[in-house]
Order: sequence, then structure tokens, then C-alpha cells
Amino acid sequence: MSSFSAFSMEVDLVHPSSWWVGMKNTSLQVMLHGANLAGSQVTLSSDKIKIDEIVNLENPNYLILYLDVSKAEPEKFTIELRKGKEKKSIPYELKARNNELKAQGFTSEDVLYLIMPDRFANGNPSNDVVKGMREGKVDRANPSARHGGDIQGIRNHLDYIADLGVTAIWLNPVQENDMTGGSYHGYAITNYYEVDKRFGSNEEFVSLVDESHQKGLKVVMDMIFNHCGSEHIFFTDKPAHDWFNFQENFTQTSYKTIPQFDPYTSTYDFEAAVDGWFVEVMPDLNQRNRHVAKYLTQNSIWWIEYAGIDGIRQDTHPYADFDFMSNWCKEVREEYPDFSIVGETWLNTNVAISYWQENSKLAYPKNSHLPVVMDFPMAYLLNSAFDEETSTWSQGLSKFYEYLAEDRVYANPNNLLIFFDNHDMTRFYATEEQTKDFNRYKQALAFLLTTRGIPELYYGTEILMYGNKDNGDGALRKDFPGGWADDSVNAFQSSGRTEAQQRVFDYTKKLLNWRKGNKVVSKGSLKHFSPTDQVYVYKRSYEDNSILVILNGSKEKKEIDLQQYAEVLDTVQMGKDVISGKTFDLTQRALTLEGKDVVILELK
Repeated sequence: MSSFSAFSMEVDLVHPSSWWVGMKNTSLQVMLHGANLAGSQVTLSSDKIKIDEIVNLENPNYLILYLDVSKAEPEKFTIELRKGKEKKSIPYELKARNNELKAQGFTSEDVLYLIMPDRFANGNPSNDVVKGMREGKVDRANPSARHGGDIQGIRNHLDYIADLGVTAIWLNPVQENDMTGGSYHGYAITNYYEVDKRFGSNEEFVSLVDESHQKGLKVVMDMIFNHCGSEHIFFTDKPAHDWFNFQENFTQTSYKTIPQFDPYTSTYDFEAAVDGWFVEVMPDLNQRNRHVAKYLTQNSIWWIEYAGIDGIRQDTHPYADFDFMSNWCKEVREEYPDFSIVGETWLNTNVAISYWQENSKLAYPKNSHLPVVMDFPMAYLLNSAFDEETSTWSQGLSKFYEYLAEDRVYANPNNLLIFFDNHDMTRFYATEEQTKDFNRYKQALAFLLTTRGIPELYYGTEILMYGNKDNGDGALRKDFPGGWADDSVNAFQSSGRTEAQQRVFDYTKKLLNWRKGNKVVSKGSLKHFSPTDQVYVYKRSYEDNSILVILNGSKEKKEIDLQQYAEVLDTVQMGKDVISGKTFDLTQRALTLEGKDVVILELK
């Protein structure tokens, strides 16, 4: 942090460091931190900006200003602090808004590619260790240590990502995590306005977003409003007694967020879930404090305007205060109507998850204003159904039929993020042995990319990266081979992939690029049939185009009688399989499918 003068009344933090004119919300919070700021008289050098409120917090090292910028124009001005004989001049700037491409949002037309920056690629080894930061080494042999991946590494491989066929990248948090250790993942933020220097700079992040946009990729930024890192200045020099929940007496969350919507819940259970800390090094922010709420809301808007991001993934969404999160979603989307937010709603049932989606009937008269929720129950099915023989009722592909039949609980089933896995879950390939079963992946990916929702893939799935959470989180977050200069193999290039890896990569690339821009699978209606003789069939249709997906849930070859699907075949004469390129004559109303195989037929 830089200091603006050498007197006893110091100012070492100004958040946000700048703002913009022309925003819909014209109330700007400026937070100052330093030494002995409380009680200062405040004036502004601009006559177009008014001071609505000066807030002296319990801690005299903080001062919060609320400015009315409704009549402001782009300009540089100074915030003058006076206290006794002392005077401080703090430069500030209101900028013209950034008209570059930004805030595009993501929809069911997109496929997200989730990247953990520390584990993807090291493009700039010189920032592996940054002098003055608490964690002073990298150790790739230690799954819980920093490995050196950074923003430049991602920038270096944007062509690889775009060529794969995804349309957006979701990054685990890139903001500063200046903790003593174990914060390579990014979820213990110590400065909400700065990129971690070991990942790069704010300017490098902006360049990443710009370059991604040039290559047709959107960027989704991970944010955490439930908690911060224990080395954040908010915690090391607490602004007020109610800045955090259980501030003086650490209480860990129960991790049971059901009390948020449980009609019979006790106050004890509710507070334990919502106000308890995620872990001891991540103190729980109290978003019911209006200054905390404003700070967090402004921060997300600042990143959208400053960096041009297109979406936000909000970590531990149900652990935070419902009303604040609702207001935050609403305010962000009022400023950027096309912007998308997906909340991490890690719950075990579709009913529980549906409560958190915008316009949920279960939450009424409350409204989360959260457009996209994460479909964890679907992820569980995707990791089990393809290992089973399909039964008439509850095994294998019948799980999807029954689960999708319950989509009425969702206000918008197409606004569900669907995925095999992520950085917190056992990978789709839990073991090396599972990577040998190509049909398991072939069916699962075909289903993921043709059913309702917004698909997400975790980095490395396309090259058979595997990991089991039973072996620790580090097992799920291995380095992408080829991301470091001294790697013995480089899976970013075809020459560095095994035959099995190349087979999976080619299949993934083929389906992803077929899906790109294909409104049949992104916007089309869905009609499915109860599995018969272990075969699951569904049709997607949009305007004059349609596809028929047929999955064989048995290890045995099936002779499929298509007559029972006549209502969706109508006058269809043939179908071309997207996967194999093979053409099927459908006039005979019969089709043969090998064991555990799948076809995606474009109907003609």
C-alpha cells in the first residue's frame, strides 16, 4: 500500500481507487484507511460532486465517504482531509465509462472452461515468488503449495482453449491472497481490488480479458462475498464490532445451508449455517452491515467496468445473507442487463437448489435475483449413471429421465450450470483405471452437451486428467502437463498426448465445436421418452431443425425399434450421426446400437 504523506494522519488505502461517471447508481462509497482518520473534516475540490455522508467507524483508522456523483463529469479532483493543523490531499478520478466489449453474460449457448490459475500454466516464472508476500516459495511436489501458474500462462494458451470449442473461461479467484500458506486456490482474499502479484497485475488481467474477447471467449470471474482471508486489513484492523459474524468468538459454520429455506428452522441452526465461518482463516463477513454490503457490491461493479468481465461465479452463495445477495444481484444486473451471475449452490436436491434461482416459487415472496444456479444433483448423476446398467426404474440412464421430469421445480431449467466436476469434487475420472473406459466419457459428454442447461468442463478433462478427493484437494488440482517449461510432456500439443488422450481430445473438440452456435441444443425444446429395453431417447428441436439423441444403457448391443418414437420422427427419413458421420435410414424405424454407445442424429 502506498502512503500519500508523511504526517501522523496517514492514508494507505483508498477503495475504490477510481470510479466512473454515468453509472445508474450515483451513490459512491469511498473507503479510506490509515492512521487517525476519524473526525477529519472533508472537502472536495470538485463543485460537481457532493458529500452525502461522512461515516466515522469505531476504529479511528477508517473513514467512509458517501458521494453523490449524479452531476459529475469525468475529472481528476482531490479529497481534502483536515484534522487540527494537519491536512491531507488525496487524488481521485472519475473516469468516462469504458465502452469496450464487456458484460456479455453467458447462457445455454455457452460452454464454460474452468481453470485454476495456479495449476494451469506458468507463463512468467519471475513472479513465482514476490518479495514481501507471506508465502515465499513454490513447490510443485507439494499438492497444497503454490505451483507458479499465472495469468500469462493462461494468455499463452488461449488459442488452445478457443480451438477446443468452449466459449467462456471461468477462473478460480485471481485476487490477492497474501496468506502464510495454502491459499493457492484464491478463496482467502486479502485485497478485493488487486490481482495477486504471483498471478500478475491488474493490467495483465485486463489484457487477458481483452485477448479472450478477441478470440471469441467470454471471461467469468470468481468472487467471494461470504468471507475473506484472515490477513485482510478488515480483519487485522477491524473497522467495527459488527464487520464480521462471531467476530470475537470463532464459530465454524455447520455447512448445512438448508436453514435458509427450512420453514421449521431454529434460530440456532440458521445462525450456525449463515454466520459461522467457513474455516478459521476465512472470517465470515457480515453483509447486514450496510457499509460492508456497499463495499462488496461496488467491488464487483468495479471489476466489470474496469476489466470488462462477462460474468461472475459467486462462491458459497447460500452461506451469505439472502437479502444482501438478492440486492447485489439486482443492482449488478440493473447496471449491466446482459450480465450473468452463477451462484455456487452446493445442495443435494433439485428442490433445495431451485430455491436459490431467480423467480423461484419456493422462495416467494422473496426473490434471489440470481439467474443461474449450479446443478450439483445432476453432477452426481453424471458421475454414477454411466457406470451402471440401466434398469426400468432407477438405475443408469433412468436416473436422468426421472431427474429431468422434476424440472418443474426450477423457474428456468436452461439457466442451470451443469458439469461433471470442479476444483472441489472428485474428477469425472476418479482413477487412472476409469480413463480407459472411453464409452463412459463418450456417453457422458454427449449427454452433457445436448441436454438442457449451461455446460461447464474442468480443465484437463479433455486429456484424461484424473483425481479423487479422498486423496486431498491437491489431487483434483494437478498441473496441466506442458504448462511449465521443464515438463517432460506437453499435452497442449497433439505431439505430447498419448493415443488415448488424443482420442478423448478429438472427441471433445468435435462435439464442442458442433455445439457452438447450435441453437437446437442451446435453445431448443426437449422431449424425452422413458427408457425402454435400457435405451434412453430424447429429441431437441428449434424452429425447423432437430436432433435425436439415443443412448444405450446396456453393455449389450441393442436392436432398437423406433416405432415407439414415431411422434418425434414424423416425416423424418434419415439421421446423420454428429459423432461418427454415419447416416442412418430411419424409414425402417429400426436402428442398431453397440453396447454403451450413443448417437446424436441430425434429422432430415
